[in-house]
Parts: sequence; structure tokens; C-alpha cells
Amino acid sequence: MMKLNQLKKEVRKELIDNILPFWISKMKDMDRGGYYGRMTGLNELIPEAPKGGILHARILWTFSSAALHLHSDKYLAEANEVYTYLVDHFFDETYGGTYWMLHVDGTPANMKKQIYSQAFVLYALAEFYRASEHEEARDKAKELFRLIEEHSYDKQGNGYFEAYSRDWMILDDLRLSEKDANEKKTMNTHLHLLEAYTNLYRIWPDKYVARQLKNLIDIFLEKIIDPESGHLNLFFDEEWNCKSSRYSYGHDIEASWLIEEAALVLGDEALIRKLKPVTLRIAEAAAEGLTKKGSLINERDFVTGHLDEWSDWWPQAEAVVGFFNAWQLSGDRRYLDKVYCSWKFIKENLVDNESGEWFWSVSPQGEKDRVNDKAGFWKCPYHNSRMCLELIERIKEE
Repeated sequence: MMKLNQLKKEVRKELIDNILPFWISKMKDMDRGGYYGRMTGLNELIPEAPKGGILHARILWTFSSAALHLHSDKYLAEANEVYTYLVDHFFDETYGGTYWMLHVDGTPANMKKQIYSQAFVLYALAEFYRASEHEEARDKAKELFRLIEEHSYDKQGNGYFEAYSRDWMILDDLRLSEKDANEKKTMNTHLHLLEAYTNLYRIWPDKYVARQLKNLIDIFLEKIIDPESGHLNLFFDEEWNCKSSRYSYGHDIEASWLIEEAALVLGDEALIRKLKPVTLRIAEAAAEGLTKKGSLINERDFVTGHLDEWSDWWPQAEAVVGFFNAWQLSGDRRYLDKVYCSWKFIKENLVDNESGEWFWSVSPQGEKDRVNDKAGFWKCPYHNSRMCLELIERIKEE
């Protein structure tokens, strides 16, 4: 059986020797700034692809977090570069907030204000401040928080609405992507607001931030987590009626540790105690999606019984962190065994040792997905880098 120190050594090597060098050497747009918008699953760079706000926010978070936790000036310099590009091109100086997408030359291509995207920029700005103590970054994070609260927060029904025009008028089409339901409120946006507000509270322990972060935890406990199954429901109308019939195992396991992290950062001991059994219950629900190979399948429709049995890259990364967190909370060796199995699956099936980074997904038959992107609007270094950084921090030397 692998030892924890060996696991820590392997994920550190994966981060430093594979994931981060790929983004520095293959995805930086040295001519126009920022990062290229797409590389296909066949490792073909598409230099004229539009540039996504979520992609750039996640890259900023990744290099900022790597600089912070690995004490690296090299990664801080990368973070500084992407921060400058993000501020210069994605921020709307007229109406506030950040654009959804840019043309390759850095001019706006889609100026909508998707709250999910605003949350990721906020998350990244807070991490960049933690690494650099750059005051402008903290000021911009505070301003994004105020804009989200002013425009997106539902003062009557609680929670946050999904999407707005450039001048903050709510849109008819609220979807984050084509596969999503067109509903007013989603688990996904609330999860990443929780994540962003947690990081903001680390650098700005403001009472209102604390109140809204605690409120987000309560929303998960009261509205989003299914009390019978322990899974997260995904889509809701304005009054929080569930409008979906799918469970996402990756979001389940990701939420299990992010919700607990929020309570830890708040320092609320009573809430921490309350959340422990909830965290473990969500982790158990997520474990229903594990295969004998150690991978976590994507989704199950609990009405039709249909399974999406592909294993995308990001649920595997979140499984490693989520089950490690469950082991730390409970001391139950079963969770640590799941960590080792998940990491073994990642090494053998997802890591691209020839061209760098990870493949998008693996089929139930073990075929690597070369149709979806190697890097792009949604394929970013955040989930797998965060997995490595979390384990580096959580595993103490034996």
C-alpha cells in the first residue's frame, strides 16, 4: 500500500513537472497577451480561438495558489502577468464586473455578466492577493462582491440569480452551457460563490461577507442537499423548487469539502460540528459513482436510471481531495483507500505523459477522450492543480 509521503511526492511532481509547465510553455499567448483560448484533444493549438473569462480566472488562481503554497517567485511572476491581462481586458470599466469572452485580440466578444464567471474572478483575485499582497487585487475583489450582492442576490427568495446583460439586466437565457437547464438558480453557481466568498473572507474578514458566506452554507443545508439521498440537486426555479432529475457525483464530492472549508474559515465551531456528519454523508453519496477501477463516473438520472459512465478529469481530481478530507474528518481507512484508487486511476488513464496535462475523459472501456479539448474555455488547470496543492498542504511529513 502506498504511503502518504509517496502520494505527496507524486502529486507534487505531477504539478511541477507536468501540469504547470504545460500551461506556461504551450498555452501562453506571447504575441497578444493572456492565454490561448483552445487546444484540441489531439494537441492542436487553435491560436485564433476566443479567450474565456473563466479560463483566465482559473489560470490566475492556479499560479497564485502555486506561488503561495510552494513559495515560488516563478509562479508569482506568471500570476502577475495573467492578473494584468485580466484587469486590462476582461474588466468592464463602464458597468463593472467582467466579460464572459474576448476576441483573440483582447476586445470584448460577449459582454454578459454570468455570476458563475464573476465568482471565479473573485476567487482568483483573493488568491492572488494572498500570494502577492497586491492591494488593487483586493480592492477589485471587494468591488466584485458588492456587485454580485447588489445585482444577483435575491432578497425575497434568498440565493443568487444566474446571468445578466452587460448593464446588469437579468437575461432570458440564463444557462451556463448548452447542457444546462434554463433555470433561475443552480447548485453550480452557488457552490462557486461559496468557494469565492470563503477565499474573500480570508483576505477581508468583513461582517457582511461572513453573513453571506454563512447564508450560502445554510442554502446548501436547507435547499440544495437532498435530505433523503445526500446528493446535491442541480437546478431550481425562483422559489427553490427542484427542476432537475440528475445527480453529479463530481459536484457531490467537491461540495463535501468546500462546505466544510467555508465553516473552518469562518471559525464557527458549532457550525463545524454540525457539518461533520453532513460532509461525510455527501461523500458517501458521491461514492455511489465509483467504479471498480477507482474512477468516478459523471452523472446519474434518478428518474430514468440513465448513467453517464464516462469519467471526466475534474471529478477524479475532486474525488482525491474530497475522500482525503473525509478520511481526515472520520479516520475511516475506507476513504483513504478511495484516495489511493482514484489517484492510481488518474495516473494510468488521464495524465498525458507525452504531451502534458490531462485528457478530458475516459470511457467505460478505458478509451481516452481525444474529441474534447486538452485546454480551453472549460478545460483549465484549476481542478487538477488544486488537487495537488491540497494534498501537499494536508499531508504532513511522516
